[in-house]
Formats: sequence, structure tokens, C-alpha cells
Amino acid sequence: MPSMRLLGGIALLAVSATGCGMAAAAPEQDVTVPAEPTRIDFVDPATVTGLAPRTLTEGEAAGRHVHISYPELPGATRLNALLREDAQRQLRDFRDTTTPVGHLPRPELNVDWQLAAAGDVVGVRLRTGEYRGADWGNATRTFWYDRRTGQASGSAGLLSGHEALREVSRLVRNGLKHRGPEVDRQQVSAERGQLDSMAFNGEGDLVVEFDDCQIGPCSLGRLAVAVPAGKVTPLLSETGLRAQESVRESAQRVARAGWAPGRAVPAAASTRAGTVDCTTTKCVALTFDDGPGPYTAELLDVLREADARATFFPVGSGVAAQPELLRRMRDEGHLVGNHTWDHRDLSRLPTSKISDQLGRAGDAVAAAIGQRPTLVRAPYGEVSLDVRNVARERELSLVGWDVDSRDRRGGDAGEIARWTAGQAHPGAIMLMHDLDRTTVDAVPGILKELQGKGYAFVTVPELYGTAGMQAGHVYTSGIGPSRKQPLT
Repeated sequence: MPSMRLLGGIALLAVSATGCGMAAAAPEQDVTVPAEPTRIDFVDPATVTGLAPRTLTEGEAAGRHVHISYPELPGATRLNALLREDAQRQLRDFRDTTTPVGHLPRPELNVDWQLAAAGDVVGVRLRTGEYRGADWGNATRTFWYDRRTGQASGSAGLLSGHEALREVSRLVRNGLKHRGPEVDRQQVSAERGQLDSMAFNGEGDLVVEFDDCQIGPCSLGRLAVAVPAGKVTPLLSETGLRAQESVRESAQRVARAGWAPGRAVPAAASTRAGTVDCTTTKCVALTFDDGPGPYTAELLDVLREADARATFFPVGSGVAAQPELLRRMRDEGHLVGNHTWDHRDLSRLPTSKISDQLGRAGDAVAAAIGQRPTLVRAPYGEVSLDVRNVARERELSLVGWDVDSRDRRGGDAGEIARWTAGQAHPGAIMLMHDLDRTTVDAVPGILKELQGKGYAFVTVPELYGTAGMQAGHVYTSGIGPSRKQPLT
């Protein structure tokens, strides 16, 4: 049975699911709906032995922005299949209903995940965001897996049957009575399939979440109801009862143990910075985005054997799941940067959400390696003035690239290696991704070709030597006038 630990201090998981400050839709505008009952405290994925994130993406040059992430758990065959099929379905539906464009803003699909429970019963909450040219729309679904029975299901599997689902629907409608006339309570029905995201809070209450715009105007944002444990417990299936008890026990353990974030030092340089002088040596910086992935450990083996260093820009949710890979990056002389929490295009977000994306990802890296990133790469390379301003406030330098390996466009490892090595020049910042088998297979060829030409592989800050890198500036190459783009 996997060990479990809930996160409390860093804004890593739980904060994103609270309904803090959600105003009632009633005429009394100063009335605030209590948020705490609908808070879901998620499980730290790093405590689940063998858990690995899986990702589906479309590259920076694609006509759509796509980043879908979901977990894979050892032994949970049916849950893994269910999550994989759901991810593939969402990607297929998005492709079928959007047209790729060569200009901004591009349509965007983003799916992130969290663990609602991880004992005998596992709960995986998927949060989907879509942008189709107007505004973001968010939806949640929570899937459940019972290790004792080997069965995987949607949220309805927590309940004992259709009559129980109907009763929960009635209780939810009652819970929405004081949310004002803008909420259409009659839309809540067991037959409508809206109760597809259900989980438990620490008290054992059943938290039912609705998608944006599902039962009320989009301006209401997240809408959720907590059905009290005393009313919902008789309606639960055996799986639901074990899930409820598991969440209660976990919450009690965390309350007893407590948690406090440690102090983290800025990660401005690798542990081996200064061993290469890029004013006298031809240097290039390999950079890897979107990991950690299933082949990241193998990539680290390849880099270590070649005595080559790289800069990694992992996604925060993946960092939280596999912190041991981040520690290995640090210990082997690589540098870890910030690639946001869940890979949303920052250029279309308000400054508060840009800051949250960078802050949560930075907290995850700091918790993993004791160092806070000083570099950030914006997802898809999309940088606006707001992004640069927030980066400056957070003391982050923005890193672009001037050599795209094209590893996201298909092709075999040999083709990727030949193209990338052929584009290299002193001071190049080279874009790659540590998610795919083909990319990792291409790296030995790149290393061999360029080392044979006298190149050294260093981290990004080493390209700039004593000049350093300034917060809020965009760096795309280590040489020439394009090396940084100042704020305007």
C-alpha cells in the first residue's frame, strides 16, 4: 500500500481546488459563501511509489497549443487505461473541433491532474481548460480505482447505485438554494451526467464540483457543494466508504504532523559552473522542456557519460510527482528552471494567474531540491509584456531559444540529431523535450557530432559569463545583439 502525505504549506495542490471568496449570487452582495467545506486536500504524488506522469503535447510550432498530463500508477491497469483513453479522446475531440492557425491567439487545450486519494482507493481529478478564441472554459472529472476489486469508474462509482445518485442530486439541489437565482438548480439531475467530479474533504463530506457555465453563468467561476458526511455515508458504495475513510485518516495524520516549507536558495548556477570558459571555448546550451518524462532518467545517463550539462525546464505538476529526478539533475551539474505549473500559455492570462503559475512551479522545484529557479521558459515561447513584468517582479530571467531541434514534429532520432547538430553555433540555446523516446535516442548523436567539433555543453547562464542574466529580460542566444530583449 503506498505511503501518503498531504501538502499544506506550498500552494502546490490544494489551493487550486478551494472556492475561497466565492460570492453568492443573491442580491445581498456582501454575503460570502463559506468556502472551506468544498476544499479538497490533494495527496502529494511523490509519496505514491512508482507513480509517473504521462503527457500528450503539440509543439511550439503547431497551430494549436496542447498539453495533456495524467498519472500512471503501478498495478492499476484499468485506471491507467481509463485515463489514457480519456486523454486521447480529449485530444482527438479538440483536433476535430478546432482549426490550426498560424497566428495568435491559437486554440489551446490543457489538462492537469491531482490525486484526491491514494490508499486502497485511488482518486484522480482531471482539470481541463480550453481556449477557443473567447475565454477559458474549465471542467473537472474525477475517476476512481479500487485496488481490492481492480475496478475503475467515474465518480458515480462512489455511490451504491442509481437511486443513491438521484438522492445525491437532490441534496446538491438543496445545497444550491442559497446561491441565488442565477444558479439553475433544476439542471442538477442524475440523468444529465453532471455529477462527474466528486471527491471527499477531510471531514468525509462529499464535494461535488460543476464545470464552468454548467448550471449558471460563467462569471460565477468554480461552483461546488459539500454534501455532509452524515447524509452521504448511507449512499456510498463499498468503494466510496473506503475512499471516504482513507481521506479522513490522511487529513488527521497531516493535522497531527503539520508541515512547513523549507528555505530555498536561488538556483542561479549549476554545481559545476565555472569549469568551462565560454569566452575561449565554443559553448552551446541544451535545454529540455516539459518533463520529467518516462525517459528522463535515461537522458541523464547519456549526459553523464558524455560529461555534458544541460538546463531543464520541467512542468510543476511533474516535479511534484518525481522530485528524485530533480535532485539528480542538481547533483549531476545540470540546472533546473521553471516551466510553469501546468503549461498554460501565459500570454493570455492576467498577471495574477501568471504569478500563480510561476510561483507554484517555483515552490515545487524548491521543495524538491532546496533551490528556487531563477530562469523561466514560457510555454510555447509566448511572452507578453505582462509576462516579462511578472518575471521581473519574481526575479526570473526568461529563456527562449534560437535552435529548435524539431523533435516534436516527428522524424527518427538520426534526422533530429543531424538537423540539430547542423544548426549549432557558438552560444546557441537549443530546444528539446525529454518526453519522447526519439528525442533521447537523438541526444548521443548530437553530443558526439558537436563534441567532435570542439563544442562544450553548458547550462544557459554559463553562456553569459560574468555579465550574468537580468530578471525580466528574454534571452534567446548567447552571442550577438539578440542575446536579450529588454523590457519596453
